[in-house]
Amino acid sequence: MDYLSTLIADPTAWVALVTLIVMEVVLGIDNLIFISILTNKLPEHARARARRLGIGAALVMRLALLGTIAIIVRLTDPLFSVFGQGFSWRDLILIAGGLFLVWKATKEIHHSVDPEPGSDMFESKTATLTVTAAIGQILVLDLVFSIDSIITAVGMTEHIPIMVVAVLVTVAVMLFAATPLANFILANPSIVMLALGFLLMIGTTLIAEGFGAHIPKGYIYAAMAFSALVEGLNMWSRRTKSRSPQP
Repeated sequence: MDYLSTLIADPTAWVALVTLIVMEVVLGIDNLIFISILTNKLPEHARARARRLGIGAALVMRLALLGTIAIIVRLTDPLFSVFGQGFSWRDLILIAGGLFLVWKATKEIHHSVDPEPGSDMFESKTATLTVTAAIGQILVLDLVFSIDSIITAVGMTEHIPIMVVAVLVTVAVMLFAATPLANFILANPSIVMLALGFLLMIGTTLIAEGFGAHIPKGYIYAAMAFSALVEGLNMWSRRTKSRSPQP
């Protein structure tokens, strides 16, 4: 109790908490885009449930990971080297996650532009299996982002309660924003391709970081924000033209 009281009275702890929440929410955008595209492939009655279950399970997994933070921090220790480049468990996880995102986004782009698409990977004989597969993929990607964000968080604060509060707030924001974002993407088909492009870029960034090439996150999110602004202007232009009287 004395520890928590001291922590609450410490201004630097509050600064670390706010900074960590902002960082986690921004990083959560990647997850939300993936979850929105993934769950929109499900039958309409199962989408909201899949989002809640996926994000809820991700919360449990993140809190469990925080309980093993001493192990996670050691994931940055080199395992082996190839041509002088060292690779740790974190690097291998980032590379695997990046390859998964690139494969997933590429498959979805092909499915979107193919005039005669074959059976989709999310189609199955029963809705339960499809929802289960979707939740499994949400957890796989969240595991990648969670490990990376926890390692980053350790550099910002050593207090586990601050990390727990940041995770709880971030997941609450994701639960609140998941359905509106998914509905917006579903109602605007051009946004789907833009979101898939974002996933390709994020996947490529994860692979590059796994190979030791650090890419500042600010550049990535600035490019995403600019692309979203351009697409927003295009949507505004299309709506204006559709409302104007036809000659």
